[in-house]
Amino acid sequence: MENILELTKDNIQQVVDASMDQVIVLAFWASKSPESLTLMQTLESLSQQQNGRFVLAKVNCEAEMEIANYFQIQNLPTTLVLHEGKPIDGFAGVQDAPQITEMLDKHLPAVWQLQLKQARVFLSEQNAIGALPLLKEAYAEQPIAEIALALADVYLSLDALEDVQTLLASVGLADQDGYYQSLKAKFALALDAADTPEIRQLQTDFEKSPNDFDALLALAKALHQAKRNDEALALLFAPLQKDLAVQDGKVKGLFLEILTALGQANSLAKQYRRKLYTLLY
Repeated sequence: MENILELTKDNIQQVVDASMDQVIVLAFWASKSPESLTLMQTLESLSQQQNGRFVLAKVNCEAEMEIANYFQIQNLPTTLVLHEGKPIDGFAGVQDAPQITEMLDKHLPAVWQLQLKQARVFLSEQNAIGALPLLKEAYAEQPIAEIALALADVYLSLDALEDVQTLLASVGLADQDGYYQSLKAKFALALDAADTPEIRQLQTDFEKSPNDFDALLALAKALHQAKRNDEALALLFAPLQKDLAVQDGKVKGLFLEILTALGQANSLAKQYRRKLYTLLY
């Protein structure tokens, strides 16, 4: 449904039905009332700023007298807040934007709740890329288990296992529900899939020759390819703490390549960039 619409006899039932799930602001106005036009501009501006937190349904009382009579409108302009099919708040006359916002905030969902709701729609459609930015913003605003689990679900589908591990570890015992257990099981399977015979052999070779930097580089590359970047970066960072130019700079080069591949916004990459800066400066 559009964020701003004209309410008529043809769509009123659709709007009332929509109020079961979201807040509808009914704005009753008439062109003969200058105050109405002023208020409509304010409400339209607020609707655009709120970005989907409510639907503004404008009622032209000159054309839709039956709707105005049904809601027993006595004065213009009049604004009603509709939720679950009935008016729950409102005011007559003109109010400025801060006053209207204060009233609406008592009834509107938080931005993070809308982001979580939309992200779940994307998840149901197997669209992890669409859900990711919404959940990251929501989690930054409200780092609660409900969002953490949805974000972990997205990261699982993107094979970002280190992020999954961090998010699952942040979930307290009280919030470890069936969803959590399902994600934990999927995470364990993903880790098993990433533990290939090649990696196990490379780990064995490196354990036998811990000063063999060619073996270290081969193992780090294999870990990175298996999305085990936390292990790869930890492995490379250990010798860099002693000598940034170790193996003619090849260790540092691979370390920086992995950071670049993870991207600027990746939390693990941010962590290891800070560690590298402490060595440089």
